[in-house]
Amino acid sequence: MANIAISLCGEGRGHASRVCTLIERLDPAHDVLVYTGGDGLEFMRHRLAMRMPRVRIESIPGIVFQYVGGRLDVMRSIAAGLDYQARQIGPLVDRMIADLEAFGADIAITDFEPALPRAASRLGIPLVSIDHQHFLLAYDLDALPWTLQWNAWFMSHAVWMYVMDAADTVVSAFFRPPLRRGWEHVVQVGPLLRAEIVAAAPHAGDYVVSYLRRHTPFSAIDAIAACGLPVRVYGLGEREPTGSVSFHAIDDRRFVDDLAGCRAVIAAAGNQLIGEALHLGKPLLVLPERAHAEQLMNAHFLAAMGCGTFTLLEEIDRARVQAFVSGLERFSPAIAGVAGRMDGTPDALRVVEHRLAHPVTAA
Repeated sequence: MANIAISLCGEGRGHASRVCTLIERLDPAHDVLVYTGGDGLEFMRHRLAMRMPRVRIESIPGIVFQYVGGRLDVMRSIAAGLDYQARQIGPLVDRMIADLEAFGADIAITDFEPALPRAASRLGIPLVSIDHQHFLLAYDLDALPWTLQWNAWFMSHAVWMYVMDAADTVVSAFFRPPLRRGWEHVVQVGPLLRAEIVAAAPHAGDYVVSYLRRHTPFSAIDAIAACGLPVRVYGLGEREPTGSVSFHAIDDRRFVDDLAGCRAVIAAAGNQLIGEALHLGKPLLVLPERAHAEQLMNAHFLAAMGCGTFTLLEEIDRARVQAFVSGLERFSPAIAGVAGRMDGTPDALRVVEHRLAHPVTAA
């Protein structure tokens, strides 16, 4: 069996959910060494540490988004990223090189984390990139507004700097536009869905599920509360209910049950959650932040598919929420075309298994 090193961005839970899904479907005889931090570290330790003894999880520093007054601060986030590159990535790569030599890694897999690709390249270990962010480089984004196309071009430079010398590049996304010329080698797959999502039996209940980032302003919660149905909110921690809104701690089993049984989803515009909701046949109102270009792109692709709509988090109000809930039937035809067909895990696993069987030396 193989020794597999994996690194992932620890910001939010989407990267961790994707990587956990991959690990859980790998041959259990493989030994796996995982590097992550932040939200990803907590998520993976909770989900994997006790029941998968051949998986070792190591904490590493990483880049995190910077918020001021509950809003994403792009300039502070860029500054934090530059500081990370200048001060932390060099020692981290050296640490990983020592670890990988002792571990005897056969291949490396990264989900938008910059240190492991550098360490793997220096040791000649083949690298597989599996993430969402490579859509910025590989996908034809001409359907997006020109401002977002410019943002995609700007952000794509970070993606290129993060992941170098990948033997295989897999893009996991709920949308699938054409590939750009020169990127035909990229493997397009759907979101990597947890086994619980794939096994869930969806039905339309009498409540709405909302997954929100911890910096969500209370005014947004107040607007969501006006949807006319009970709302079950995740992501803000457990607290006392407010009217028809109840707040729940993250619990994988309960969240999947609630997602499978809800009538609709109102949530942040993350790729992973959108993919899970669409697989279960749920229309979405997503709430991208004005300064979060990737979420804005996700929102535009969702609307273009006809499976949901969006409004800026900073502009959400009761009228927009009520219009969404009262018009859910308009999303039904498009939803029917994707429900039950989103899981990209088998396709991603085939890429990993092929690389294990046919290792190559990184350039």
